[in-house]
Amino acid sequence: MMHTFFSMVSFMRYLAALCLFLSPLLVAPALADASDISAASRSVVRVIVYSSAEGQQSIVSIGSGVAVARDKIVTNAHVVEMASVDDSVQIVIVPSDGTQSYRARVSASMPGKDLALLQLTSGALVPASIFAGTPEDGADVFAIGYPASVDVALEQSEADVLRPQQPVKTRGTVSSGRTSKSVESLLHTAPIAPGNSGGPIVDACGRVLGINSFGSVPTDGGAEFYFAISARELSAFLVNRGVTFRSVRGDCRSVAELTRAEAELEASTRAKMEQEARVASELQRSREGKVRSDAEHAVIGERENHLALAGLLLVLSAVAGGAAWQFSERGQRDRFKGATAAGAVLFVMAVGIFAARPSFDEVDDRVRAALTADMPDDAIAEKKTAAAEPRSKICVLQPERSRVTMSDTADVEFTWQPNGCINGRTQYLESGGRWVRSFVPNNDAQISVISYTPETDIYRIERFLPGNDAMQSAREARQLYDVKTCTADQSQLTNIENMNKTIAMQLPPAPNEILLFSCSDR
Repeated sequence: MMHTFFSMVSFMRYLAALCLFLSPLLVAPALADASDISAASRSVVRVIVYSSAEGQQSIVSIGSGVAVARDKIVTNAHVVEMASVDDSVQIVIVPSDGTQSYRARVSASMPGKDLALLQLTSGALVPASIFAGTPEDGADVFAIGYPASVDVALEQSEADVLRPQQPVKTRGTVSSGRTSKSVESLLHTAPIAPGNSGGPIVDACGRVLGINSFGSVPTDGGAEFYFAISARELSAFLVNRGVTFRSVRGDCRSVAELTRAEAELEASTRAKMEQEARVASELQRSREGKVRSDAEHAVIGERENHLALAGLLLVLSAVAGGAAWQFSERGQRDRFKGATAAGAVLFVMAVGIFAARPSFDEVDDRVRAALTADMPDDAIAEKKTAAAEPRSKICVLQPERSRVTMSDTADVEFTWQPNGCINGRTQYLESGGRWVRSFVPNNDAQISVISYTPETDIYRIERFLPGNDAMQSAREARQLYDVKTCTADQSQLTNIENMNKTIAMQLPPAPNEILLFSCSDR
């Protein structure tokens, strides 16, 4: 028995130790979704600097870069240093996707900050989003770029290097609180190598935290660490050169975490609404019961009064009849006629009052009239009108319920009609209490699924950032359907439904961005 006791104690200690070991894993933040890093990779390019000295074209420098606008790229100044001083040097930009490369020139260079701005002479790229906040210490980060050591290991030829291909992604963590004295930098452990210079370091949501620039030199077998020019330095560099770029804030929450929290909140809100509806229904039933009871008592009382009065008149009619008989026996004809007339009138009145007694069927009518008496006619009319007329809405972002990776978070304003028409021109389709519409723009490489729920006044935007092929398929699917205006025609509504379904087939399993707005009437 003693042996068993000590065994149980040892087992419990083992469990406690195991829990202590696993607890950091249990509370660790969610890992990045591969689709977020893939979406960020769309903005990363290879930067190749060619020299044409003595009629011979040769590669003098290879690095990486990131698009900050459709026609502008940021890289390190040291990658394009020769092109900044020699007009005969050419820059070729090789995107991560597609079929062709582009030419670029140095638009601005700041060697002290190791930043350079390149201007495309043709073509267009997908701009990245720059994070305007401060990365958390220990947060996951990903370096994206084209390390030359990988090209060498894969025996890449010059033709291979010039062909669009996916960049290399490496993972590490941020160690905040340390920076270079000459430039604000970000220390991280995501491995980079020559060729990564100028490429971005991004967070788990794919937002740019900095531009990779240099690494420490390990000594005596020590580990190597890496440094990126901070997003704050990058933003100041772009602002000073009049470049408009995407800047976003907000915590980087996983889609799974956000979806789970939203489902719990929605269930809680719906349960609260159902409880309020039940209470209101019970109060209404209680009030209806009292009104009905009052109406029944009133009808019964009135019936009793009618019966009593009719009975009294019948008695008086009988008395008048008896008097008329007495007058007839005595030969008093005038009095006989008066008593007979009085008896007849009293009898008719008794019958009339008896017939006019209220019926029990009047109870329902009296209950209905009493319940509607509290609501004035103008209030009823206003309620009906409000349900039918367009309503102007203003919607404010709820940051704690959103995942911002690329979009502006300004308030959204629109006009809503109960038939699903927004702004008098865009028809949404009802689905489970939500009105939904999918959008595939011709220029931006994104797909949006937008919904509005009138019951909760929630406006929701889900954005997906697929690759080139998926975007092209979605655009082709969109062009199959002509759904440009608001309509009540069933064939057009079917078109919208088919369009939404066809576009949904091109979407990844989860959105890269979720924007949730709470709306109110303007």
